Amino acid sequence: MQSQVGLVDIITRYIIRQKGKRVRPILVLLTAAACGGINERSYRGAILVELLHTATLVHDDVVDGSMVRRGLASINAIWKNKVSVLMGDFLLSRGLIVAMSNGDYDFLETTTDAVRRMSEAELLQIQKMRKFQIDEETYFRIISDKTAALLSTCCEIGAASATDDTELRSQMKQFGENIGIAFQIQDDLFDYVGKESTVGKPVGADMKEKKFTLPLIHAMNNAPRKEVRAVLRLMKNGLPKSDVRKVVEFVDAYHGIEYARQWAEEYIARARKNLACLEPSPVKTSLEDITHFVIQRTR
Repeated sequence: MQSQVGLVDIITRYIIRQKGKRVRPILVLLTAAACGGINERSYRGAILVELLHTATLVHDDVVDGSMVRRGLASINAIWKNKVSVLMGDFLLSRGLIVAMSNGDYDFLETTTDAVRRMSEAELLQIQKMRKFQIDEETYFRIISDKTAALLSTCCEIGAASATDDTELRSQMKQFGENIGIAFQIQDDLFDYVGKESTVGKPVGADMKEKKFTLPLIHAMNNAPRKEVRAVLRLMKNGLPKSDVRKVVEFVDAYHGIEYARQWAEEYIARARKNLACLEPSPVKTSLEDITHFVIQRTR
């Protein structure tokens, strides 16, 4: 991540302070270990996905206008949007160089497809948000492509670095997809049940940005039209902080929070089935632990 440009190194050091969960590189290394053993390709895969993920976070904060990331001011909050976009591009290029310089072309094929899915999902979400038209089917498509695509890529790369067994690689890829969907549902729940000091981003941010996530979609599908119209009016008007509580109460009253939790549990159950192909081992136990972490985490 080092550069001959001083500003790049300053921002890089700041990014490293924003310590995340490192779930993505952990998944690469654990799936590699589960499928035959960690090797140099596994480490390069872990580096590639973490750089790619960090780049997407920097870009996402620009798209969303987010001022906080992992409990600290976001890159765009300090250095503004132009620098943030360019920094995200730099991080992405560094990840691609790691793969290119070592001939990991299969990694590039997997990650570039993930980037395509993520970009299309972001654009689809923007398109639907403008018209207030997100239904459950669209929601699951968006989170599958926007979040699960990269976690699926992590597991696929990890397996690919260690084995040629196509069935095993397929199961690991699907494992990543399933925990990715559960991960995003849990993330969306934080907008309704989290605390800013714990979550690391403003609670109610999704609502203020007019994002329709599963708890809200379910509540709207089950509430009287009069109440739905009232909530839509609040969201269209920008949802001042004083009205966030009203939307939370609406979602809770029509079981949106409970419904979203049930779906998160369903996808975790699917992920655990994907692990059935692995022999018992400490590595398999660690992967099982991640399935528990995804829905029990507080940030």
